[in-house]
Amino acid sequence: MKVDDDLWSAVGDPTRRRMLDLLLSEGGGTATSLSERLPVTRQAVAKHLVVLDRVGLVHATTVGREKQFRVDRAQLARAVAQLAEVGAAWDARLQRIKRIAETIQRGKDTKNETEKK
Repeated sequence: MKVDDDLWSAVGDPTRRRMLDLLLSEGGGTATSLSERLPVTRQAVAKHLVVLDRVGLVHATTVGREKQFRVDRAQLARAVAQLAEVGAAWDARLQRIKRIAETIQRGKDTKNETEKK
């Protein structure tokens, strides 16, 4: 799976992650309702929503004078799958580094034991 840099950039921001949490827990929301729950202005929330919408994490429908935003669960699942894949790749890399370090350490220990004799 190829990592979508735009998607990762969108979820990399803590305010946007909190917005996604709120939208998921409340089943949706507007820029106004989100700004009431976050320490940022409505205008800042609106800008964050544009970023989330651009990468497909949220979709808006017009309800009266405001847009109602909902999380696109399929796109969120894609982001989670990418995160899990990258996490697994890093775990494998770290295990290889650990094995190399252990091999080096065993070599040093063997050398020290030999020198003591």
